[in-house]
Amino acid sequence: MQTRAAVAWEAGKPLSIETIDVEGPRAGEVLVEVMATGVCHTDAYTLSGLDSEGKFPAILGHEGAGIVREVGPGVTTVKPGDHVIPLYTPECRQCKSCLSRRTNLCTAIRATQGQGVMPDGSSRFHCEATDRLGSNTVFHYMGCSTFANFTVLPEIAVAKVRDDGLHQSNGGRPRQGRAGHHRSDRRRR
Repeated sequence: MQTRAAVAWEAGKPLSIETIDVEGPRAGEVLVEVMATGVCHTDAYTLSGLDSEGKFPAILGHEGAGIVREVGPGVTTVKPGDHVIPLYTPECRQCKSCLSRRTNLCTAIRATQGQGVMPDGSSRFHCEATDRLGSNTVFHYMGCSTFANFTVLPEIAVAKVRDDGLHQSNGGRPRQGRAGHHRSDRRRR
């Protein structure tokens, strides 16, 4: 599929809005439509060229929220339509770190994540504009790449959240609870 993304072509240069190709999810992966994203100082640090793991070209962004649109074979924890947030620190619940009870720094996909690719060693992003660099590959960023309208993540790098209200906007007013009362209204009725 094709989508739009803010691509970081090289360190120290502004992001560029491009049409990119996104491959569908492979085994253990999910395709997420990004509904909201945030900008973190880490994005700016990587774009500055000071980040030793910064790879270019890449789709930055690691803070966001979205809706699962497609799942690859073997995915069991989320389904299309689920609301999720991407996790730059995944939770496999099986590696030595996850089982240690001393850290939440999962190491299951750390080696490939730091290289800007999925656990199988390849990227799901491609852009014809990158051909000038000898390849059409665009790298993932911190396993998330939320500066795209759609992104592909490992199943262990998404957390399912409640569907009620995560992505709706109500003009800055407090969100309403189930009974129609504002959550900020603490009075008992």
